[in-house]
Amino acid sequence: MSYSSATVIYAARRSAVANALHDGQDLWLLPEDLERVSGWELTPEGVCREGLCVPVPPGKESFVSRRGTETWVNLSQLARLLDQLVVASPKHGVWFFGDSPRELARPLTSLVAPDFTLPDLDGRLYTLSHFRGRKVFLLTWGSW
Repeated sequence: MSYSSATVIYAARRSAVANALHDGQDLWLLPEDLERVSGWELTPEGVCREGLCVPVPPGKESFVSRRGTETWVNLSQLARLLDQLVVASPKHGVWFFGDSPRELARPLTSLVAPDFTLPDLDGRLYTLSHFRGRKVFLLTWGSW
């Protein structure tokens, strides 16, 4: 494991970290850098962000470790637990963290579908807003 600077791209935000540890594909950050680059905060409950907390597992598989007097968080391991895509180039000091499926599958904020116009099989155009107030059954199909 070696100390170096790193560039972290997390949620399309690029941040420079002056003091990071890397071990192969794993990136270890101090808690203040973790919060600054990713929004995750080390708390007594675990590592938390926006109401979601990931408990810190005990033992060797933990993504939180003490080295001397400092606590370090393995952002790569945390991301893997959250099913996030992690791409790293330790040689160049760059780590990329993509969205997790949990973040992409956001709950509906409305039961109103956006308006759109599509043709039927005979080419006649139908606009969804013309059916407001009536029940509509939408059937979709993809050929891929």
